[in-house]
Amino acid sequence: MEVKVLSFAAENPPLPVLVVAKLAGISLSNDKSLLADCPHLLHFSNGLKLYGNFALLRYIGPIANLYGENAIQAAQIDEWHECAPVLSQGSAFENACKYLDDFLGSRSFFVDHSFSVADILIWSSLLETRQRWESLRKSKKYRNLSRWFNSLLTEYGGALNEVIATFVGKRGLGKPATTKSKGTQANQESMTVNGDVSEKGKAGSRPTFEVDLPEAEVGKVRLRFAPEPSGFLHIGHSKAALLNQYFAQRYQGQLIVRFDDTNPAKESNEFVDNLLKDIETLGIKYETVTYTSDYFPQLMEMAENLICQGKAYVDDTPREEMQKERMDGIESKCRNNNVEENLKLWKEMIAGSDRGLQCCVRGKLDMQDPNKSLRDPVYYRCNPMPHHRIGSKYKIYPTYDFACPFVDSIEGITHALRSSEYHDRNAQYHRVQEDMGLRKVHIYEFSRLNMVYTVLSKRKLLWFVQNKKVNGWDDPRFPTVQGIVRRGLKVEALIQFILEQGASKNLNLMEWDKLWTINKKIIDPVCPRHTAVIEERRVLLTLTNGPEKPFVRIIPRHKKYEGAGAKATTYTRTVWLDFVDAEFIKVDEEVTLMDWGNAIVKGIEKDEDGNLKLIGVLNLEGSFKTTKLKLTWLPQIDELPKLSLMEFNYLITKKKLEGEDFLDVLNACTEKQTAALGDCNMRNLKRGDILQLERKGYFRCDVPYIRPSKPIVLFAIPDGKQHIGFN
Repeated sequence: MEVKVLSFAAENPPLPVLVVAKLAGISLSNDKSLLADCPHLLHFSNGLKLYGNFALLRYIGPIANLYGENAIQAAQIDEWHECAPVLSQGSAFENACKYLDDFLGSRSFFVDHSFSVADILIWSSLLETRQRWESLRKSKKYRNLSRWFNSLLTEYGGALNEVIATFVGKRGLGKPATTKSKGTQANQESMTVNGDVSEKGKAGSRPTFEVDLPEAEVGKVRLRFAPEPSGFLHIGHSKAALLNQYFAQRYQGQLIVRFDDTNPAKESNEFVDNLLKDIETLGIKYETVTYTSDYFPQLMEMAENLICQGKAYVDDTPREEMQKERMDGIESKCRNNNVEENLKLWKEMIAGSDRGLQCCVRGKLDMQDPNKSLRDPVYYRCNPMPHHRIGSKYKIYPTYDFACPFVDSIEGITHALRSSEYHDRNAQYHRVQEDMGLRKVHIYEFSRLNMVYTVLSKRKLLWFVQNKKVNGWDDPRFPTVQGIVRRGLKVEALIQFILEQGASKNLNLMEWDKLWTINKKIIDPVCPRHTAVIEERRVLLTLTNGPEKPFVRIIPRHKKYEGAGAKATTYTRTVWLDFVDAEFIKVDEEVTLMDWGNAIVKGIEKDEDGNLKLIGVLNLEGSFKTTKLKLTWLPQIDELPKLSLMEFNYLITKKKLEGEDFLDVLNACTEKQTAALGDCNMRNLKRGDILQLERKGYFRCDVPYIRPSKPIVLFAIPDGKQHIGFN
């Protein structure tokens, strides 16, 4: 009996079957014409057929000697077959990875001491999660699982990569690398396995990372992500952090986190702690954490050396006058002061005296340069405020323009990634390093990420916080990592969104819809379904032939994903409907009550205020295909929990600010609260759980059930199709 054809849906190839067949040396003709929901099908020459992954692997696995050496091992492989689907995204994914990582702590394979179908099942399931697993693998969070995954690539790479290249690449999960980084194969393996991460985004797009860092060598690249601790990490910072991690991994280099803490007036330990929290949320793995303030003694010494060399001077010109002179190319009256006078004033600055507070240190570069950043920039300023780490030890602090090139060079940074808004200051950066006599650091520019209807300036975001226009830096209306995650964005959606843009230098104004569309494709296949009815003007439907006594059925929380679990649904003689549904029902119209069956409305009562009551009869033999209205409903019972459904709008009303004051385009109404009732199962929701309220959209639980009088608070999650906001 000869195998003739393997049939499957083109968008859903059976990776484990294809890999095992390849290893078994079985040549399969592939028919990709099946519909997406159809089981995989193996045709034999005598007309027999086998359906589904399990049966196919049960047949091909033993041929390849990959289904164990005895019945016990075969049964253990069957167990892993049942476990593998848990990895298919969703909230259980990381818990499953942790379990697998622990399981592999002292093992090389999942069954006994040899490679088997169990390994292929788990390997394929991880691969199919796309960027989610790839991000975890690169982060080294689950070292045992990553070791095992990589060992399979090494040992069986020929067969695995051939299947990936032939089948996975065609649906956007991975493609063989077609270009190599200059002098490196550092990322060849990850590009083969992962490649295009945009299958759930724009069709055909892929990360534009086919670029090289200048003069980069594998194993010798050292990068830094250097946020200022003056706010929380926002979506724009996320791009910088993820690009730094990408290049560090690509060149097998190092990434450090450095806090640029040179302005005590804006910075705090609270911001440091939350930035580290946000960095962890993004899955950024770094070698160490440093602070610019660690180098204050060396920076002061360098400033004094430059003064002594005539490459810097102390200036007491008032700030506004200094700014005008720089714009007009006019030299300061202090520019040619002698070294002794400069050092005298420098000491006054260090002491924080009244005279010192009038002064700053400026680099003596070129006041006639067309690039105004080179017109004697400020290196040091007085600031008597205490520093969040070192207290009141210093009265002077270096500027970013002075400290950054110094610390980058001293810490061994090879490449500084900077957004293109700093382009004009790149010449200044290198000139300062040259005057200091330090090693040159390469600069790589990338475009700043801008979002429509959004301010990303930390100064402007701070205004919203201080003026109580939002409820803190993690407010769901904020573009901070904590804000958008609290609103219901999955981190893997954010990572995919940013990596799809790549390291392009082109300026881009991005739509939020694209990000939320990616998010929907991640949450929809796995998030549980629940039911809610809006409290205001809700309508009672009495079913005259309904159950005399309430009864309960256990039904899936998600009809296509068993991992979502089950819920208890109560069926009663009287049920609640949404007014917006009931007002369109006509007498004698047949409707479908979702998860129950059909009913025919026999009577409609309407009072003088327009409130409705309906009377109907169940018609459970009726077909849902014949009804126009499919209605969500809730039983009339006392146990229904109260809900507070929160919707959010943009903080400003203009798509892109073009010079005007953001205060002139503030949105007067940025949140809306709707009272509702929910099904009893929602009492078990935990903070952070994501769910779908059927026919209402996706929500994240922000405040779970506490007591009957206090509502469960649910934040509406945009789905990318509708306008974010409300009328």
